Amino acid sequence: MSLKTLPLGIIGTVLAAAGLIAYSLRPELLWAVTLAEGLALMCLIAFFVLHFEAVKAFSGRRSTKMGVNTVLMVVLFSAILVIVNFLASRHSIRWDLSENQNFTLAPQTHRVLRTLPHDVKITVFTREKDPGYQAYKERLESYRQASTKLTVEFIDPEKQPKLAQTYGIFRTDTAIFESHGQTIRVTSPSEVELTGALIRISKDTKKRIVFVEGHSERSLEDKERNGLSIAKEALTKQGYDVGTVSLLTETAVPANTSVLVLAGPRRPVTQEEQDRIYDYVEKGGRLLVLVDPDTQTGLEALLTRWGLGLGPGVLVDLQDRLAQGDLTALLVRTFTEHEITQDLTSAVLFPLSRHVTFDEQTGKDWDYVPLARTSPNSWAETNMQGRVVSLNEKEDIKGPLPMAAALAPKNAPEEGKPRPAVVVVGNSTFATNAFFNFPGNSDFFLHTAGWLAEERDLITIAPKEPALRPFTPNPIQERTLLYVQVIFLPLVTFLTGMMVWRKRRRL
Repeated sequence: MSLKTLPLGIIGTVLAAAGLIAYSLRPELLWAVTLAEGLALMCLIAFFVLHFEAVKAFSGRRSTKMGVNTVLMVVLFSAILVIVNFLASRHSIRWDLSENQNFTLAPQTHRVLRTLPHDVKITVFTREKDPGYQAYKERLESYRQASTKLTVEFIDPEKQPKLAQTYGIFRTDTAIFESHGQTIRVTSPSEVELTGALIRISKDTKKRIVFVEGHSERSLEDKERNGLSIAKEALTKQGYDVGTVSLLTETAVPANTSVLVLAGPRRPVTQEEQDRIYDYVEKGGRLLVLVDPDTQTGLEALLTRWGLGLGPGVLVDLQDRLAQGDLTALLVRTFTEHEITQDLTSAVLFPLSRHVTFDEQTGKDWDYVPLARTSPNSWAETNMQGRVVSLNEKEDIKGPLPMAAALAPKNAPEEGKPRPAVVVVGNSTFATNAFFNFPGNSDFFLHTAGWLAEERDLITIAPKEPALRPFTPNPIQERTLLYVQVIFLPLVTFLTGMMVWRKRRRL
């Protein structure tokens, strides 16, 4: 018996039908279904190859073209396409041809996906026209293929506003991770953010972030413009346990504190409280200090122990500021390479800020990194009377100047002991309800909290090119665009038209 005498077409059709029936009845036997469909595909392809001339002659007859036999050929071709698509959907192969391997997951991510203890549902609120849509779609498809415990759903918040409101979505390109009763949100499609969210949501315990109170600090419960209720809600949705403490009544910072926050104190912090904060940091604690200009907090004595200081005056920037806004409304876009800032794609709005200083001699054991700086066309204004602002070379301090800095010990601590860290920001208004929803502000605040809480522990993942490169013009760029778009381009168009008109008249 030769291969041609075998009824390959019938065998292939039967195997294909058997595979589909088996998959509908027992989907868990995927290996058997795949085997049946693979054999069916081979039989059908072999049938067409071995009987190509007969098939060609058969299909060329007038009766065949006009009759029901044509339907048989369509069914056979359709069966091949169905089988190929079935196998491709279950065993797809992807090649990453991008220049920087943008769609290849890091080994750390694969380890996290392999060890997920629970199923995770990821809901991405975005629109097809949004800049992050394609990045989310392609990257999460790589995640989904690497783990069967992930389910991904894309929702257009404009088409389903009630669902978006239920999740508290106030900006598009936001991903919600849900698992085992926990919810975490991510606003960046970067691998660091997505994998970090998987790590946090797979943990049974929550890191605790504690805000110091008792010095007229900004309140976590205040829902007005100057409150921190939105920041508290964002931290809670990130999987943190948020609370408060009064060091006037406590003899020490609570032992379960992952991050201690001083959010814009308006009254002096006593020496006893500063000693308790210092002891907390020296034992491996992590501290976030937000201090506004023109406030008498007395924190200089505490910060000096680590070589840090708070500069005088108010920062003024003629270049990096909010267009058509006050000179002190800084729109900061100059960041130093650091774990906190590596995924920032939007400018951060710092209204009314002061700068941070560092003494290398006092802080010789600490690694100092200025996170954000003003432009070279800036200075610290020491005299704001009458709102007539100009650089005074004798009294003012010329920029660029850092308004946020991170501090960590140069030498690693002994094995088993935590590593302390301090972040100082010369502004607390950026985190208030009035400004928190500004994209760069929320990202900077949450990145800072994540670094201090040691939740961004996949920083070793090499950052990929950001999917979003927003352009926020400063005043000089804004005027340039105005002149080019409103004056230059229309003038060029008009002159070109006149030249064409004159030449046509001469014809």
